[in-house]
Amino acid sequence: MGAGYLHGIASEPTPNPPERAEILGIALAVSDYERVMDWMDAMVAADARGYVTAAAVNLVMSAREDEATMEAVMAATLAVPDGMPLVWGLRALGHAEATRVYGPDLMAGYCARCAHNGTPIYLYGGRHDEGARELLVRRLQERFPGLQIAGSSAPPFRELTPAEDEREIESINSSGAQVVWVGTGQPKQERWMHAMRPRLTPPLLVGVGAAFDFHAGLVKQAPPWMGRSGLEWAYRLYREPRRLWRRYTRYNPRFVIAFARQYAQHRRGSEGSDR
Repeated sequence: MGAGYLHGIASEPTPNPPERAEILGIALAVSDYERVMDWMDAMVAADARGYVTAAAVNLVMSAREDEATMEAVMAATLAVPDGMPLVWGLRALGHAEATRVYGPDLMAGYCARCAHNGTPIYLYGGRHDEGARELLVRRLQERFPGLQIAGSSAPPFRELTPAEDEREIESINSSGAQVVWVGTGQPKQERWMHAMRPRLTPPLLVGVGAAFDFHAGLVKQAPPWMGRSGLEWAYRLYREPRRLWRRYTRYNPRFVIAFARQYAQHRRGSEGSDR
């Protein structure tokens, strides 16, 4: 994944992504914000082509149940561990240096870099509401003075028609953006990035889920201590029970059971190699 999606070969070799390790078949970055953002800078500088997903537990588990989602996640140039349960899983498998790379914080950190170095961005997704989109643009530019937002669009939640897809592609490609932030929710955004990557010219597409609502101030984020403790899901469930209860009650227990099996296999393998 990377160079040569469009217009032949990229001007420079595609940068290698950070080290990765598998949780339930999904390769996740064993890295931190700075190294991930350095790699993103290198992708933009090389005019490579790739896409990034901030993978949460629900994405990992839905990929195990849905072939199209698994294909999209596996084809991502980089998947970063968005939730602490995935970080704990990586550490349990021997990757002590693994840290969380939370989608909204990755977006904030990289927007700060873009404001500093003049990299234009595009916002795709969020609420299908002009006022909400304008609020997001305004809040980001207030927070990151100098940030160039080359364009934005918030498609409806239904599947787009071919003609609507073409309009979105034209809007993004003609904007001059180098990074497209995609906030249409998991796993929809991963399937969209996978399908659209060959047709889009910006070097990077980055799926960040609910980050648009957080940065616009439309949804309150969990306190930092809850994120560090792996309890953000409980806070979000409390705030949006009708929308999220099925996701968490379905996937969280299944993740614990599936990872317990992977960890047991890992332990057996480690004990065997020590003999």
